[in-house]
Amino acid sequence: MTGERNKVVGLGETLWDLLPSGKQLGGAPSNFAYISTLLGSEGIVASRIGNDALGSEAVQRLAALGVTTAFVQSDPVHATGTVQVEVDHAGQPKFEIAQNVAWDFMEWTAEWQSLAEEADAICFGSLAQRSVGSRTTIRQFLERADKKAVRVFDVNLRQTFFSKDVLVESMRLAEIVKVNHEELPRMMELFGLEHRDEISSADALMERHSLKLICVTRGCRGSLLISQSGLHEHPGYRIQVADAVGAGDAFTAGLVHEYMRGSSLPEIGETANRVGAWVASRVGAMPSPGEAGVRGEMAHI
Repeated sequence: MTGERNKVVGLGETLWDLLPSGKQLGGAPSNFAYISTLLGSEGIVASRIGNDALGSEAVQRLAALGVTTAFVQSDPVHATGTVQVEVDHAGQPKFEIAQNVAWDFMEWTAEWQSLAEEADAICFGSLAQRSVGSRTTIRQFLERADKKAVRVFDVNLRQTFFSKDVLVESMRLAEIVKVNHEELPRMMELFGLEHRDEISSADALMERHSLKLICVTRGCRGSLLISQSGLHEHPGYRIQVADAVGAGDAFTAGLVHEYMRGSSLPEIGETANRVGAWVASRVGAMPSPGEAGVRGEMAHI
């Protein structure tokens, strides 16, 4: 992690969000890789798309945004992933995720092994582990990564596509866990633990899974960060929400960016909340910044 750009990998699903206003390229790993690119890293997507028009458009779109797409696999049988998205009056999304699509069949290859060994940071979630094949591939990727690589588990409890075993194993493989305020009590219940409040629950997960950092995002109320040495709460930013799709992924990218730099908890919380708020204030998960770049956009939040 010296003069060259950090290699930051979003590992998992690539898909199209089919919104009332039209389709938007998404999937947490792609959203994460894009914002990581804006923040100065080499954002890399490791995923799988179908050999179809939506797949070709996804790769072209990511490449045009500056994201590295050399590790996006093409599936000759299964279609590119899609999600029907409905946005409520508060701008919060609800998802209906297509099943048995290309990213359910990610394969372990020599190219992915090389990427795993070179990655400086890897962000993965629970959704892409809904199938046995992709779950096995993701675990191989994390186990072959360099010991110094930052491993981030971004919890995403979508529909019924998660289990206690997947959550436990993912937390074992991670040093950072990010979970939102709605998912945290569900996780505690799944683990058979009492959820009294966010701080005590986060502390319990930190201790049980030997994590270095846990983050609880609170929507418009900001975030809670707990490390082995302290705690920080950020109040968030008051913005006009366009839609919240991708805001959590942007938050994760900001968190990883500052964490790799050795920043303090307040610095991590500040950058993560600002970039998350910027994405929430724009339509879609991958908005284009103006001439001042993402830092300029964040400064106006």
